[in-house]
Amino acid sequence: MPMFNASDWLDECLQAILEQDFPDRMELSVYDDGSTDNSRELLERWRQRFEDRGLPILISGHSSPSPRGACLCNIWVGFAKNQAVRQSSGRFLCFQDADDIMRPQRVRLQYEAAAANPTAICKVAKTKFSASLMNKALISVLNQVYTSHGPTVIMPTWFCSRDWFEKVGPFNEGGKVSSMFPPEALLLPSLSLQCVSDVRDFINPILSSALRETIWSLRVHFLQERVLSQWESFTVWNAGKQGRRLYRSLSPTNQKKVKAFCDVDENKIQKGFYTYEDSKERPKPRIPVLHFTNASPPMLYICVRMYLFMMGNLHSLQLKEGVHYYHFS
Repeated sequence: MPMFNASDWLDECLQAILEQDFPDRMELSVYDDGSTDNSRELLERWRQRFEDRGLPILISGHSSPSPRGACLCNIWVGFAKNQAVRQSSGRFLCFQDADDIMRPQRVRLQYEAAAANPTAICKVAKTKFSASLMNKALISVLNQVYTSHGPTVIMPTWFCSRDWFEKVGPFNEGGKVSSMFPPEALLLPSLSLQCVSDVRDFINPILSSALRETIWSLRVHFLQERVLSQWESFTVWNAGKQGRRLYRSLSPTNQKKVKAFCDVDENKIQKGFYTYEDSKERPKPRIPVLHFTNASPPMLYICVRMYLFMMGNLHSLQLKEGVHYYHFS
């Protein structure tokens, strides 16, 4: 756990750690990255309580004028995280921020998941209630991993084996994004998702540090691997730029599976077809453009503006997300 001027939240954070129901051995490794408040003093007050519970607490740090791991108002603290990892000894690493609290079962559940999947990161997923609030349902995390509004890798909630961490490499201590590389947002599709704890606050990863094309390519790759490989054919709901872009990004095999585009825009529908001009095939592929009421599942819904309106159209067809359609953006 990295720490920097965390006195306002530290008591609640440490109490939550003590309340973990994990039955095996734990230790708390804290690196103070130059706090100027009384965080260090508060932490020392908790030492005896931790030791009485058989939970060793390792504390180190520095007192230089500014945090060594600070970046953009101390949002990322790669240096302090690396130091906390290096002084720890456990076979598994449970990351925690000093201004976060977690549920009592977090360590136990994440340990069980990590032990069963040693090359995965178990994490809390940040999700949004989308327009499916109309039926009071939370969209499944796994159904949203192909979208920009879907779950993101919240660094302070990672849990992984030390072997995996050392294989990937330490946190970046000097770059624009202080996270395991590639940047956290790029890792999302390949990670094991575990929603098991509460995070008090969340700061969205700054995607500008990662190439948008790289993020798009990764989403397309995992979409093809996990969804399209199971479908014999499908419809792309969006005959506009994003829908056509997705089509062009697909493998030739999956391009052949696209039976139609569908839309609500009469101007697009009246054109009748989308012709893939860059194709090397002769004749060039021509994909029909239909009104959404004439389209058939399964579908890929390409997220665009007017989101609530479009979701209403999807619900009018009585389609189930994750079965009949997936979001992609």
